[in-house]
Amino acid sequence: MILYIDTSSRYLYSAIVNLNKIIEEIKEDDGQNLSEVALPRIASMFEKSNLKPTDIKKIIVVNGPGSFTGIRIGLTIAKVYAWSLDIPITTIYSLEAMALSGKQEKIHVPIIDARRGFVYTAIYGKENEEILKPQHIELEKLKEELKNIEEYEVITNDEFDDFKNTTNYDPNILKIVEFFKDRKEINPHAVNPEYLKLTEAEENKK
Repeated sequence: MILYIDTSSRYLYSAIVNLNKIIEEIKEDDGQNLSEVALPRIASMFEKSNLKPTDIKKIIVVNGPGSFTGIRIGLTIAKVYAWSLDIPITTIYSLEAMALSGKQEKIHVPIIDARRGFVYTAIYGKENEEILKPQHIELEKLKEELKNIEEYEVITNDEFDDFKNTTNYDPNILKIVEFFKDRKEINPHAVNPEYLKLTEAEENKK
């Protein structure tokens, strides 16, 4: 039994997965209310499925990049469950999850708007192999990187007029969990956000 948690954006994506089947799943836009509703929504999945948190054997949590506040929400929930119930954690990038949820058999380019002309992005091949590592990069530089790639699919929940072949991000949680279920586990105390850039306060201090 695996618990999946992704609060790296304004959306709450979470599910309980067992034996390659979704037991309960949440996909909802919670906007500014994410910090208030995330934990109760996740707890409700256990109630609906007549399961207890102690039934979970592993947690897969998205640790970034994305919303600084959102990432912390998901990681806090995952670490509390993991630490209190002695459940192992595996972390993944939001960009990895997005790439795996692509709808077409093409190279996948997940993009998250980082504002001011920057994006969080990566490029993954058809077998999800890493072509361009996850990073915070100028949008114009990403477009340069893509000039040598003939066919690719952009996966995003943000508005971009720069790309023709764009798919809205609708996470295939079952596929994500199955792909990453055997990734190395991490001690909950060692789980940290992967912002891929400095926070605004850190940038201002620098």
